[in-house]
Amino acid sequence: MRTFECACQGPLFFENTQCTRCQREVGWCPECEAIVGLDPLDQGFGCTVCAAELAKCVNYAVQRVCNRLVPRANDGGLCDCCVHTRVIPDLDVPGHRERWARLEEAKRRLVYQLDALGLPRRDLDPPLRFEFLADSVPTGPGRWRAMGGEQVMTGHAGGTITIDVQEADDAERERMRLEMGEDYRTLLGHFRHESGHYYWEVLVDPDPQLRADYVALFGDPNQPTYADALERHYSEGAPADWAERFTTPYASMHSWEDFAETWAAYLEIVSTLDTAVHLGLGRRGASPYERAEAIEPLLERYRDLGIDLNEMNRAMGLDDLLTRRFPDPVVEKLAYVDRVVRGAQPR
Repeated sequence: MRTFECACQGPLFFENTQCTRCQREVGWCPECEAIVGLDPLDQGFGCTVCAAELAKCVNYAVQRVCNRLVPRANDGGLCDCCVHTRVIPDLDVPGHRERWARLEEAKRRLVYQLDALGLPRRDLDPPLRFEFLADSVPTGPGRWRAMGGEQVMTGHAGGTITIDVQEADDAERERMRLEMGEDYRTLLGHFRHESGHYYWEVLVDPDPQLRADYVALFGDPNQPTYADALERHYSEGAPADWAERFTTPYASMHSWEDFAETWAAYLEIVSTLDTAVHLGLGRRGASPYERAEAIEPLLERYRDLGIDLNEMNRAMGLDDLLTRRFPDPVVEKLAYVDRVVRGAQPR
């Protein structure tokens, strides 16, 4: 992720709504594709970089869960990120507005990365959509009470990514992370994983060659069935040698989950290296968004960055930050995901 600069030369970050140096309101300009300072106009705002006349996304102006702008002609409308959300949490439930804000923040990071990679998100059939649902209400930090009715499951179906609002509760998500043994269970990680299911459906499955290569590499999604694979995984767990063939234990459950976990790992690796480049970290290389690079040198840069960042964490008495391993089968799968991404980019 890039960092940005206000008109006062103060640093701006992706989630900012105000410059901490000059107190000017800031937001994401759709023309500059950057977080910029805003100058108030008689109607709306002017971008301090490109002078575009803008208005706040209604979720920025009214709900305060967004920081994106729209053209002034669209005043009162949703930005190109919020428009993907079809269902929001019940805002009458205490704390749900804050959880919705965290969900939208993670979603904006995903959308930023999809755009940076050139992946379409609205021009496909079906278009990418999100629903943020809850089947329980919070009763305290990390404590929830079931409301009854249908259970909400985080997942993807038919172009719609559903996220359980509980995942935006840090204490509850950490409890589940430890209980399920999922090192990479984060809110952004959920969005990345479920987007993998979406792009499998719209990019891989309809393409005969991509699907054939997918089956050769990840396995036939019909053998075993997903239901049988799910039952086996939760009764027997991951195979003892999962780390030699998969990026996470959950990836060993079924070929669909293997692809989604590999897709999420690929997005994480690219985003981490891009952030390192813009912060001046790491030992070499340009942003993966700016220059095409084979998967092997990309992973080598990621390993080098991991050495540096892990040593920093150890100096502070913290756990290692970057812990992924890349045995040959995982490298092949990451190279396949890279091919899918590049094939979807505009020519």
